[in-house]
Formats: sequence, C-alpha cells, structure tokens
Amino acid sequence: MNTKKYETLFIVDAKLTDSEVQAIADKYKKTITDQGGSVETAEKWDKRKLAYEIEGHREGNYVILQFEAGATVPHELNRLLRISDDIIRFRTFLR
Repeated sequence: MNTKKYETLFIVDAKLTDSEVQAIADKYKKTITDQGGSVETAEKWDKRKLAYEIEGHREGNYVILQFEAGATVPHELNRLLRISDDIIRFRTFLR
C-alpha cells in the first residue's frame, strides 16, 4: 500500500473539558488506525481565541494529528469530522 504523511488540525468547543477533548482525539486516532494508518503524534494545544467568530464560537481547543496512511484514510477522517457536532472547523494537509 502506498502511504503518505498527513496532518489534520481540528478545533473543538472551548467549553469541553480536557478529558472530553482527549476522548474526541482518541476517537479520530482510532479511526485512522482502524483504516490501516498509523498515528505519529497527537497534540492538544491550549484553549485559544479564534481569529473570527465561527458559528457563535469565539474560542476553541486545537488538536493536531500527524499520521501516515493510504489515500482513503484522510477522506474517511474528513467525512467523520464534517458530520461531527463537536468539531467547529478542521483541515487536513499533505505533509
């Protein structure tokens, strides 16, 4: 299988606790590994003020996942992030 390195950044609601944010990050890490990818790093940044208001949110918790996977994994991850109520905004990059 031809794998590439990806990085996904997503923002979750600032009102969530650290354990809730960690549970959300773990859910998406499991999605990556279940699809045959491997997670290199998963970092949670501190709560930060957003540059502009997004759907009523002024602050958010940023989470970065760096992973290596085949081309289908980021598509599935993006699909799940798009339909999640917990995610304010997300972006996946090819590294």
